Order: sequence, then C-alpha cells, then structure tokens
Amino acid sequence: MAAAEIEIDVDLVRALLEAQHPDLADRPLRVAAEGWDNVMVRLGDDLAVRLPRREPAAPLVVHEQESLPWLAARLPVPVPAPVRVGVPSTDPAYPWHWSVVPWFVGHRAADVPRPRRQRLAAPLAAFLDALHAPALDAPVNPVRGVPLTTRAEAVRRRLADPRVGSAARLAAVWEDALAAPLHDGPAVWVHGDPHPGNVVVGDDDGLAAVVDFGDVTSGDPATDLATAWLTFDDAGRAEFRRALAHRYPADDPVWVRARGWAVAMASAMVVDSSAEHAWLPPLGVESLDQVLADASAEDASRH
Repeated sequence: MAAAEIEIDVDLVRALLEAQHPDLADRPLRVAAEGWDNVMVRLGDDLAVRLPRREPAAPLVVHEQESLPWLAARLPVPVPAPVRVGVPSTDPAYPWHWSVVPWFVGHRAADVPRPRRQRLAAPLAAFLDALHAPALDAPVNPVRGVPLTTRAEAVRRRLADPRVGSAARLAAVWEDALAAPLHDGPAVWVHGDPHPGNVVVGDDDGLAAVVDFGDVTSGDPATDLATAWLTFDDAGRAEFRRALAHRYPADDPVWVRARGWAVAMASAMVVDSSAEHAWLPPLGVESLDQVLADASAEDASRH
C-alpha cells in the first residue's frame, strides 16, 4: 500500500473537530479503517470522519463533497453525502479537505458469499438506473467512464502476470470488449468503483448503502455495470441484468464493454493489491472466474 503522507490518528481528528466543528469534538473516536487513499475514523455511533492519507486522494474527497449532496437526493439507496466538511488547516496541521459522513450499520458485500448477494441484485440495479442520469458537471476521472482503449496497456500487462490464470481466455474476452461499439449516448453519472467492497449489506442481507464515491465521474455506464461480474454469481447476475433490461437490453454492447471493465478491475485486484488488502486478490480471482464462466456459457449458446 502506498505510504501515508500524513499519519492520521484520533488525536489529529479530535483537534480538527475542535477547531472546525467543536460541537462534535466530544464524541468518542476510533480508527475504523485505513484504505489505499483514506482513513475512516468512527465518530460516535452514527458518524465517521473521512480523511485523505496522501495527496492524490485529496481531490477525490472534494469530488464527493461537490457531487454527493446533489446525488443523494436523487438516489433510492443511502450514500455517504457529507453532513459537515472540513478544510485545510495549519493548527492543527492538515493540508487537505475532509468530511464528516454518515456511518452505515452493516458489513461489506465482499464478506457475504456470492449466492447470498442475489438479494442485492434488484436494489443495486435500481440504484444504478437512478444514478445513470445525464451528467453535465461531474468531476473528471481519467480512468473511469472512459473508452476501454485507454486502459488497454495496463490490462494487457496484468493479464501477462502469472498470478492471473487463464490469461489467453481472458485476453479474448478483453479484446472482444475493446472491439465493441463505443458508448454513443450522453455521458451519465458513474460511481466508478462498483465492487462489493463498496456495497454495505444490512443485517437482513438487504442493500443498506453504496459508499466510496471518490471515483465519481461521468461517461460510459459500462464501468458500473461491471458489478454484474464483480459482485454476483450467475443467478444474481441474471437477476441484475433482468432488472436493468428496460434500460440496457441483453443485446446492448454496453454489456460487452462492462465485462471488459470487470476484467480490468478484477485483474487489478489480483495483481496490484497489497498485503494490507488481503481480501482483494481472492475477490479478483472469483470475479475473473465469473467472467470466464459467463463467456463459456455464451460460447456454448452460439453452437
């Protein structure tokens, strides 16, 4: 994992709160998660503080602050729209914007077996159907919502890595995706990182929230539809696609591109994840297996 440029602990967070949001500063604080880009510090029972730990992540928090309040009112699923915003500070020293966001009770879908995730198929489809509205002022993201050709070099490098099995078959799926017609409709809002680590499941196995909008942008909805392979097994994927058939019919090339996005994202999980994210490589392997099973079934149906 990239080294933190700022070491974030509860003392720093409390000092930031005391300086900028003193009415929240007396609540209990606990570091809940440290990701590649951000640290989440739980604030009392119902809030969390989200702070970049390195400079490249700083603009992503600003993107969330700018986009999520508008999106939250239009989405059928809770999202972490900031309830307070923090600004760069010299006392205490912290150079970037940060947010206070809701804390969603539940657990990540990545920790739920794939067959149980089928309950998420219809509500996640409804979420994406609502999200994929035309976007005029979305943040720019050079690696999400873009034509797959811009990711070709990186994906081919990963598919050549020995940790990725069935490289030739996956390469064929990838090349099919590259050859698919480009998105020719309006640029739509795109979550950008639709894997099950960013989906919160409630105690009833229902969809409780969708989180981590740092990659939010506009462009090709195929980026988000990759969750069909990242999140679901064949039964869940079929239900997910049926729920979106009114928007994206089965023969729409968006699904061919989406499967390519699944290859791009899952291969990154396998090859580029670090020891601190030990749960990601197995998720990547599972997702690539889903891509291959789906491609094999498609080939069999043609003959």
